[in-house]
Amino acid sequence: MKIKSLVILIIVVIVIVGGVYGAMVIRRGFSARDNPSWLESSLAKKARGMAVPSAAKNLKNPVANTQENLKEGEEHWADHCAVCHANNGSGDTTIGKNLYPKAPDMRKPDTQGMTDGELYYTIENGIRLSGMPAWGPGGDNDEASWKLVLFIRHLPKLTPEEEKHMQSLNPKSPEEKSEEQEEQEFLKGQSTPAKKPPHH
Repeated sequence: MKIKSLVILIIVVIVIVGGVYGAMVIRRGFSARDNPSWLESSLAKKARGMAVPSAAKNLKNPVANTQENLKEGEEHWADHCAVCHANNGSGDTTIGKNLYPKAPDMRKPDTQGMTDGELYYTIENGIRLSGMPAWGPGGDNDEASWKLVLFIRHLPKLTPEEEKHMQSLNPKSPEEKSEEQEEQEFLKGQSTPAKKPPHH
């Protein structure tokens, strides 16, 4: 009889705590501007860990850690990933800071402590209920994603020169491209810079 009472008490406590937490969340609203609570963060971390199959966690990177492969990973990152994660992996971009949860700092132990297989699986399959989409075709032999894993491992050692070079690889809007071309033509003495309308 005592076990039955204890089980009922635990269920009642869980329901009360869940109700109070739910009321607090509803009262605060569901703005993406907030940082996830400690509970949300720990649940998300557990869910992410459980979402990666153990076979994927144990995958080893088949791509050799060469300068050429690292360079290709860097170029891919600058062109595809930096818009959310920043060239340096900090997540300090307009999009990265406004996601919910925010884009993580890829240089920190939470990411660097993941296995190569976990990083690869995350790139290939994304993370549900976050801003991380599935990028790869699936499977365990997408060379481009494995090169990204190499580059993610390199992020904590990224030099200012590498980061500056990556800026030239970042995607640009038509307006930015036009501005860049006008600037280059002006520097070569081919034209005068166009006056820009005031920005509001």
